[in-house]
Amino acid sequence: MVKSDDDRNNINTMSALVFHGPHTLALENKPKPQIVQTTDAIVRITTTTICGTDLHILKGDVPTIAEGRILGHEGVGIIEEVGATVSAFHKGDKVIVSLITSCGRCSFCRKGMYAHCCNGGWLLGNSIDGTQAEYVRIPFAETGLYLLPPDMDEEAAVMLSCILPTGLECGALNGHVKPGDIVAIVGAGPVGIAALIAAQLYSPAEIIMIDLDDNRLDVARKFGATQVLNSSDGKAAERVLTLTHGAGVDAAIEAVGLSATFDVCQAIVAPGGHIANVGVHGKPVNLHLERLWASNVTLTTRLVDAGTTQMLLRMVQSGRIDAKKLVSHRFELSEIIKAYATFENAAKERALKVVIRNTVHPEKI
Repeated sequence: MVKSDDDRNNINTMSALVFHGPHTLALENKPKPQIVQTTDAIVRITTTTICGTDLHILKGDVPTIAEGRILGHEGVGIIEEVGATVSAFHKGDKVIVSLITSCGRCSFCRKGMYAHCCNGGWLLGNSIDGTQAEYVRIPFAETGLYLLPPDMDEEAAVMLSCILPTGLECGALNGHVKPGDIVAIVGAGPVGIAALIAAQLYSPAEIIMIDLDDNRLDVARKFGATQVLNSSDGKAAERVLTLTHGAGVDAAIEAVGLSATFDVCQAIVAPGGHIANVGVHGKPVNLHLERLWASNVTLTTRLVDAGTTQMLLRMVQSGRIDAKKLVSHRFELSEIIKAYATFENAAKERALKVVIRNTVHPEKI
């Protein structure tokens, strides 16, 4: 079900993508956000995108999301206003929005676990209104924003809000990818491709990509996968073990969030290996300890902390990572319902990352 509201007559309102429960989105007029705390900033969003997590929300896999929430946790924009104690950013600065809000002072922040910040964490598009709108309020702006280098493309920059830190931290780092390793990534969607990009930074010998969609596997090969396997026949694990002469893989990265894909990771991980879960799981999975208990296997779960964003920003700026290659489709904010439909039907539409631009001038809102 889709509702729409195109009334732009009130300068104190904005267009925003609103969640009204599973399978129901609406592009509506909502009040423009205001400064609440002195540490806040108001950002006019110029570029945003849709995350796989947003699709999980839409499907009802994240029941904590309230009806009426503005979705989105990724964005690039221009600062409209800052709170009284914000000194690192100023009106007119172009910035990257991080998906993670962190106070920088609590016990979890001091341990580098910013996703578990006592005063923040994953707030945008979750417990507060997000970035799929013309404006967004950013709490703790000095830790939640990154100054955008003047020579960086916005489409590349928005990939630093979530997907690239997620692929690196939850995938490659949690998977302990090392030089010479054999890595398997189950799921060649956007986050799987991000994990593929990140894994290559650590010089593994082989990266095997597994997916149901031949088009996405072709994309994975272009991004550097050394082997691709279509899992539609249910024999992906068997073929991985054949490729590795029965040994299995050093790192198995789950990038979908389904029981079947998690089972593949459990079946192919080698003794002493790592299973790194990246996918958002809305339903229970079976942990096969009857097979794994004696195998010295490490299983990790993680919500991205985005502590690597600044480093990744330098790598994108230098050209070491070509983040813009992740973009497959482009839409205006007024077309965001169509953008969701495209992203939901990724196989048919050959979609990887969809970029949404807000090209409406603020004086016309």
